[in-house]
Amino acid sequence: MILDAVLGPLGETYFQKALLGGILVAVVSGVVGSLVVLRRMAFLGDALSHAMIAGVAGGYLGMKLLFGLEAYAPGMLLGSLIAAVITVFLIGFVARVSRVKEDASIGIMYTGVFAAGVVLVSVFRQHIHIDLMHFIMGDVLAVGDADLYVAAFTCGLVLTILLLFYRSFQILSFDPVMAAAIGVPVVLLDYVLTTCVSLVVVSAVSMVGVILVVGLLITPAATAYLLSDRLERMMVLSAVFGTSSVVGGLYLCILLDASGGGAIMLFCTLQFLVVLLVAPRYGLMARWRRQHGVPPQLIEDILALAARRDGVMELSEIRERVDRPRLVPRAIKTMQRQKMAELEDGKLVLTDPGKAKAIELLRAHRLWETYLEHVGTPAEELHERAEELEHKHDPTTLSDLDDLLEHPEIDPHGEPIPPSPLVVAGSLVPASLLREGQGGTVERTGMPAMEAGVNPGVQVHMGARLLTEDGRTRWNLRTNDGKSHVLNHEQADAVIVCLEDVGGAGHASPPALENPAA
Repeated sequence: MILDAVLGPLGETYFQKALLGGILVAVVSGVVGSLVVLRRMAFLGDALSHAMIAGVAGGYLGMKLLFGLEAYAPGMLLGSLIAAVITVFLIGFVARVSRVKEDASIGIMYTGVFAAGVVLVSVFRQHIHIDLMHFIMGDVLAVGDADLYVAAFTCGLVLTILLLFYRSFQILSFDPVMAAAIGVPVVLLDYVLTTCVSLVVVSAVSMVGVILVVGLLITPAATAYLLSDRLERMMVLSAVFGTSSVVGGLYLCILLDASGGGAIMLFCTLQFLVVLLVAPRYGLMARWRRQHGVPPQLIEDILALAARRDGVMELSEIRERVDRPRLVPRAIKTMQRQKMAELEDGKLVLTDPGKAKAIELLRAHRLWETYLEHVGTPAEELHERAEELEHKHDPTTLSDLDDLLEHPEIDPHGEPIPPSPLVVAGSLVPASLLREGQGGTVERTGMPAMEAGVNPGVQVHMGARLLTEDGRTRWNLRTNDGKSHVLNHEQADAVIVCLEDVGGAGHASPPALENPAA
């Protein structure tokens, strides 16, 4: 019976078209909606979708009066796009030439354009036969072939644009100031993104209605935002949540004999509420656990302290050194449950997993200290500020930080920085990550390394690093035939080595480079 309920609707043509059209809209809406949510432009999608009524009415009336064509879809589509462009222009114009902020100008302009559409429909009601309720609510179960073609074309076009300019959109979404500083055309990309939103809204509003297209732009992206800190993952999850909303909503619509658009948005909203409750980092349950349980930062502080004592530390000293000593017993019990530590004669002893985590924190701390010194932080503030930043130790952040600093081996206090966890026997790593004495076989090289004379297949090992007169690092890569190649950062990154020997010191300060041009 359950199988019949699932497979039965799939045999109906109207359901197949609704499913296909809804998924196309959901995927492209979810991907572009991720940028909309990150840029805090959610109100813009609402504005464009409501402004569509003026475009639809104008396109309908123009085709009827000029060509005698009634309800001509391409004409209404073109009118909708023109209305979207006019709305965006008016919003930007008002925000630039007046004291009114952009959010207020959006509210003013979209209600004005929407009202103009309503007046146009009412004044020319003898020529325009548009069901406004159908326009606002949509009818996803009445999707036609033309709607599918438009949705497919828009989906392909918008996804292609986002793929081509992905890196620029990524920088613009998280740091517009930096994007402008490095030469990203911020204004142009803003218009491109707005155009993409307009295309999505225009192509979908006649099929699924104003309410659903706004919901599919915002809600799946907001749901994905609760589960991901990376834009590409957020886009994928947003598309998945949008698709599941369409599928689940259409079956809910059949089950309850309800409005298709309403059922899809209801399912989408319920999906968001579930994720809001159970999201592992940003959900309500996780927040409650953080407020009433052992703070993860306390466990990380204990691990970092123990790392500086070779993995063994007196409990009394731990209580003296942490900010919340009363929570230390509970923190240690948590560490024991997670197999990170054991208790022996009043001492905390880290296990192998605990030591690995502690080394990761120690590496983060010393990399942050090095970075802070690099940006001019006073020496007396380095340790304290690095203790705050060491909790930001996800692999991507540390890898980017390490690369920015040219893979330092010692921190500002002369303490060794633990090597990257990628440096293990049998792994493929850039030569820039190698420490003195480490080596293996060159698997492949990029053009910068080939220009320096390093070719695949040779056995290499790393010599002591060198410094140029301006303080830049050079890598002294030696081959088994006695040749030495002095590489800059770009060249060392382009040499990919299959590690065989992961020993080596790697903690000595680099000597000065006598011939920086070598």
